[in-house]
Amino acid sequence: MDTSPAESGAHAALWARQLRLWEDDELAAALARSPERRAAFATESGIPLKGVYTPLDAPQLAELELPGRFPFTRGPYPSMYRGKPWTMRMFAGFGGAEDTNRRFKSLVAHGQTGLSTAFDMPTLMGYDSDHQLAEGEVGVEGVAIDTLADMELLFDGLDLEALSVSMTINPTAWIIYAMYVTVCQRRGYDLKRVSGTLQADILKEYQAQKEWIYPIRPSVRLVRDTILWSVDHTPRFNPISLSGYHISEAGANAVQEAALVLANTFAYVAEVVAAGMPVDAFAPRLSFFFTAQSDFFEEIAKYRAVRRLYARVMRERFEARSPESLRLRFHAQTAAITLTRSQPYLNLVRTGYQALAAVLGGAQSLHTNSFDESYAIPTEEAARLALRTQQILLEETNVDAVADPLGGSYYVEWLTDEIERRVEALLAEIEARGGVIAATETGWIQNMIAETAYGVALRKARGEKISIGVNKHVEAEPGPAFGVHSPDPSVAARQIERLHAVKAGRDAARVEALLDELRRQAVTDANLMPITLALVSAHATLGEIVEVLKGVWGVYREV
Repeated sequence: MDTSPAESGAHAALWARQLRLWEDDELAAALARSPERRAAFATESGIPLKGVYTPLDAPQLAELELPGRFPFTRGPYPSMYRGKPWTMRMFAGFGGAEDTNRRFKSLVAHGQTGLSTAFDMPTLMGYDSDHQLAEGEVGVEGVAIDTLADMELLFDGLDLEALSVSMTINPTAWIIYAMYVTVCQRRGYDLKRVSGTLQADILKEYQAQKEWIYPIRPSVRLVRDTILWSVDHTPRFNPISLSGYHISEAGANAVQEAALVLANTFAYVAEVVAAGMPVDAFAPRLSFFFTAQSDFFEEIAKYRAVRRLYARVMRERFEARSPESLRLRFHAQTAAITLTRSQPYLNLVRTGYQALAAVLGGAQSLHTNSFDESYAIPTEEAARLALRTQQILLEETNVDAVADPLGGSYYVEWLTDEIERRVEALLAEIEARGGVIAATETGWIQNMIAETAYGVALRKARGEKISIGVNKHVEAEPGPAFGVHSPDPSVAARQIERLHAVKAGRDAARVEALLDELRRQAVTDANLMPITLALVSAHATLGEIVEVLKGVWGVYREV
């Protein structure tokens, strides 16, 4: 029933009077008892918090929309987890392709519903395993992939039409994607049924993760080419995952993470639209990747605010009309930066709370970190415990029963609005600096993240930001009472042997001719996906493809 303006005014006056009495009695008394906590009453992003929130802080509640309706604050789909539970996508990758293949099969056998692939540093940076700069790094931080033969072995025995596969790789993403597509084609799969996600978000590399090869603008061109080709050939595959996770891990706060993800997204969208593709043709395949940090309610409000902002900008600036173009779908990963080497079993607890925040915020898929990741790549037992954390959340807690269960909370709605306002202000500042690419080229974004990270480090050192086991409730510990993953020393030799065998058995003249064609096309505006697919099918190595383009575009040097 609608209320008259007079009734609304009387209601507001009543709340204001009650609030004054509460502040006088309760809050003042609480602060008097613990004055040292006054400085702690703010979110991690520095948003000051009141002691209580009322209808006066959330006047928009009367107009709160439903889940699955524009602007999607309450979730991208009407039924949310009643319609489909979130995908449990555990990150895995180490050693050679055969080693990671065994881990994949183990995780699937224990109930994982999607694969997520970690690649080693040489693969990420475009070096073959026999390159001198790859020495000591082959298969250490992820799986080593040099040629199509490795990709075939990586997914041997796994049904790639039934499993959704995520691949976390950026500078060489288009090559890895070409290898994956070729594997699917050789198995006779219908590419229109293949699903998964390629990270490919190169802008955040220059801003945060620091894994790059080429200068920024040709790197963005490769992202554009991948999106354009994927829309026509793998329509269920997400050709890019816009990543805030690495921005957060580098030290950014929640507002900065959200703003930079959106700024990067809109830069890519503008590139693809400028290439002639209508926004509604590709926007439904854009996916997102956010961290789930420890500030529980701020993280939930961040997810809600970023969904709303994305929908509005895509409709107003880019004139997207399809509801699928306006739905921001995201994968979440619990925050590795919060994991501690001291009292490492506490990491299980941290991960559980962070996973709950991601689910209450409406994540479509989730990775839970393993408790031993502050020491090394997870052991199989630790990875299984991390997966069980999600399974308990889904199967035992009933949190999947209601869409956006925190919707209507005075605090959550106020905080969602406040984060939205701050993100909009930061986006406006980035635009005033010439846009996100220009602000990255000058180093302004990198400096902003570094300054925030430094501030957090100071707060930890002073004990203002609590880390249990590190600067509070510290205990003397002899070391880990559990097994830690150790790299297999035979991996590099095995990988190099396979690489040399592939090169010895291929048509070398064809590979050289195709590399020459890649060199020719790189100086035009041609889409480089077709020639890359031809190269990987001919068993050109990842490193050979990368080196050709270095000769054309050069390499990036950070200012």
